[in-house]
Amino acid sequence: MLPEFKLKIIRDLVANATREELVWINGYLAGVITAEVPADAPDLKSVVGKLTIVYGTETGNSKKVATDFALKAKKNSINAKVISLDQYRLNDLAKEEYLLAVISTQGEGEPPAAAKKFYDHIHQNSFQLEKLKYGVLALGDTSYPLFCKAGEDVDAQLERLGGRRFVPIQRCDVDFEDEAELWFSQVMTQLTSNGSTVVKPQILTGSPVKKSGKKIYNGVVLSNINLNDRGSNKETHHIEISAENVEYLPGDSLGVIPENPLHIVEPIIDLLGVKRSQTFSFKNEEITAFELLKTKLNIFYLPERVVSKYALLVEQEIPSTKIGLLDLLRIYPLKNSGQFEELTGLLEPVSPRLYSISSSSEAHGGEVHITVARDKFHVNEEWKFGLCSDFLSQLRLDSNVEFYIHRNNQFRLPAEDKDVIMIGPGTGIAPFRSFIAQRDATGATGRNWLFFGDQHFVTDFLYQTELQSWLETGVLSKLNVAFSRDTKEKVYVQHKMLRHGKEIYEWLANGASIYICGAKEPMSVEVEDTLMQIVETFGGKSIEQAIQFVEQLKDESRYLKDVY
Repeated sequence: MLPEFKLKIIRDLVANATREELVWINGYLAGVITAEVPADAPDLKSVVGKLTIVYGTETGNSKKVATDFALKAKKNSINAKVISLDQYRLNDLAKEEYLLAVISTQGEGEPPAAAKKFYDHIHQNSFQLEKLKYGVLALGDTSYPLFCKAGEDVDAQLERLGGRRFVPIQRCDVDFEDEAELWFSQVMTQLTSNGSTVVKPQILTGSPVKKSGKKIYNGVVLSNINLNDRGSNKETHHIEISAENVEYLPGDSLGVIPENPLHIVEPIIDLLGVKRSQTFSFKNEEITAFELLKTKLNIFYLPERVVSKYALLVEQEIPSTKIGLLDLLRIYPLKNSGQFEELTGLLEPVSPRLYSISSSSEAHGGEVHITVARDKFHVNEEWKFGLCSDFLSQLRLDSNVEFYIHRNNQFRLPAEDKDVIMIGPGTGIAPFRSFIAQRDATGATGRNWLFFGDQHFVTDFLYQTELQSWLETGVLSKLNVAFSRDTKEKVYVQHKMLRHGKEIYEWLANGASIYICGAKEPMSVEVEDTLMQIVETFGGKSIEQAIQFVEQLKDESRYLKDVY
């Protein structure tokens, strides 16, 4: 216990400190305790001169964090430069002295598309980074097995190339704000000591990740309707789920962990020679072999890293490939049923899938709606279905489904008096149904303009009745549709955008926000190219000015994308 006079000093200091100062004090004391900084570290204003902050992002979170870091660094007299990794000059890396990398992880441990060039550069070349002192903040989602793998890879590779880690890597879950802020306070502590301390190489995984605290809802299926008419090449399900006290905002997604289909689980159990009711320990839970394979483990398509581990288990050479567990067991069987427990130890959990919410809590209280395209593809002359889309499309009325809400603060509606332009072909319409319903329910005065596209007007006009009703009542100010297979030459949403380019530019010039949702490639790329062309043509701008105009929209959070 501190003496009273010391306790009074601390109380007075805390009472008069700003939040930013408290965060810095916390990081500073943590450094003193772990002997990572000297107790007589200089004042915040005595800092290194230059800091480069790079980010690789898919949803915008890494960019926001990196920008916040740069602003705080500049307030403390550090010349901080922030730049996206897709615009970073790779030759500059060898010249850097202090570098922070904020990078998210996508899919199966992969870097975002914007960071791929940088990621490959440091992994495929053998240059030396003798001057570099660096730190990595890795963003991810603990629902996924390799949730911060891209950031961890960058951290480890920079060290292999001779860089010196001056602050431990910090892995963050979806609720990253507080941890990111505390981590940056450690960065500032290190920079105030002129980077004299280098973190020991063995500190790689950083501090333990705070649990995200996702709330799991147990919902009941109220409706499951195929929105496509007879004769369509597609199957798109509108699914309504009721759940007590469910909370979300337009732009959020619903996360669901699918169950494996019986026609795959049961043959696997037969091949393994285990009893369905035999119990095993899985993550401190006693569970039967059947439930383990049905609800917990990924058996659908195993990634190459799992196939490699399986090859060691069965002591056979297996080509590096993605393959389902059923086919793997048939071709390269286990030696005996006693290896089942070892097998479950190397299999990864089923990863959640995210679906844009297509309802509004203001208009559909106590319910959450999603729009799911049943993924169908042909393999070896046999039709296959995507695991989660097939699982959801087969849900019956009154059946139970567990889910959580995935917040997306980078895809939000603007103020109620602002105009919005929405571009959402196919299931990309989902969040815009939420946007329009929300604006209708709240009486927002801003105008709403939707571009929708699909294959055929007769069979694939998703939410046609609702959209036409919103158009008639004035909630939708404008609706433009494109059905690519109804005309000799294919017409897509970007073609309709170009036809209305003059008005689109006028809306944007007067403060409208523009949103894109749907397939990343080629749709979102072609839509952005068209937007650039519209700004250039109808805004009377050069190519460079058009690029600057669109970049400004992004910086002002008036050009937002939710693509996949």
